Formats: sequence, C-alpha cells, structure tokens
Amino acid sequence: MNPKLLVVDDERGIVDMIQSYFQTQYDILTAYSGQEALKKVACKPDLILLDINMPGMDGLTVCQQIREHIACPILFLTARIESSDKIIGFQAGADDYIVKPFEMVELAARVETVLRRYNKGAQRIAILDVCIDTLSRTVTQNGRPVSLTNKEYALLLLFARNPNIALFRETIFEQVWESNYMGDTRTVDLHVQRLRKKLSWDERITAVYKVGYRLEV
Repeated sequence: MNPKLLVVDDERGIVDMIQSYFQTQYDILTAYSGQEALKKVACKPDLILLDINMPGMDGLTVCQQIREHIACPILFLTARIESSDKIIGFQAGADDYIVKPFEMVELAARVETVLRRYNKGAQRIAILDVCIDTLSRTVTQNGRPVSLTNKEYALLLLFARNPNIALFRETIFEQVWESNYMGDTRTVDLHVQRLRKKLSWDERITAVYKVGYRLEV
C-alpha cells in the first residue's frame, strides 16, 4: 500500500503539479483551503504538504489544530524565507519546510526523508524489471539480486522516483553525493555508465542534451 499524502494549497496549479508528480508513488488527497484540509485529515494521511499563506485559515493555524488531534508529519510549503518565519513554523508543529518556488526533485527528497523518519516511507519500488527494497537497501532484477555500490544505489533510487523526467547533472550530483555541484560532470557520467551496464539499461537511461539524464519508462 502506498503512503497517503494530503496536499493543501489554495493555488490549484501547485496542487495539480504535485499530484501529477507524485501520483505513481503515493495516494494523493487534495484540499484548497484550511477548512477543507481539516476535514480531509479524517482520511488519516501519512504526510501533509501544507501551504502557509492561504486566505481565511492560514497554514499555521491549520497545523496547530491538526496537532491537537493526530500526530501526522507536516511539511510546510512557504514563500517566507526569513529565519523568524521558519522558527514560527517549527513552533507551530512543522517537521520540515520548503521555500517556493521549489524544484520537485528537492520536494520529493524532503517528503521521503520525513516519511522515513516516521517509518512510513514506501518500502518497495518496482520500476521496469527492477525492484528496490528501500528497507534492506537491496535491488533485484527479474528476481535476481543486483550488486550496487552506495552511490549507484542512490542514483538508481533517484531515477526510480523521477521516471520520464530530465534530471540536470547538477541536481543528480547534489542529491546523490549530498554536496554542492562543483561543475565536474565526469563523476555523474561515470556512475550513470556503470549503472546502465549493470542493469543493461543503455536504452532506458538516456542522455538529454545540455541537461543530464532521464529514465525512460
């Protein structure tokens, strides 16, 4: 069973974008106001993505009221970048936040981190002929185990969570190596080549001109 995400934002374009991006990995619930969000909480989501700046009942108030009833992780979507605003958000009960505008790859990483913290993340990801067990960090292909290094595993996981999406080399490096991109593409290219070879995915992990790579599904 997929984890259940409740997406709350008065901007329908943002809700639609998040729903489209995550719909293959999670069961998505949507709400467009604070009042509607409080009603949808009865569906017991595993994580709530909550906008702060909403008319009527803002996200801070919604978060405080939710905290009175259930212990559900909450990730704020906010345009507020001041440290004082972040502190207020955490004091209201948020587990994490991401500043608008954001990249979906970064949001996906934050969502997975929060879910894993609460032991609610997706334990198995099946894509093409590969199955990834995120709990044991093992990979099988057509039922046979595949030996991957830590970086190859992280690279595969990033592609699996972002199918059919062109990922910039900078994004790949920062997500897999968890450090700032310094402009050297050789490290990324080398690991992509190794992953392609181990999985026989030469035609699946394709190069995107002047961008990076995409997993074709």
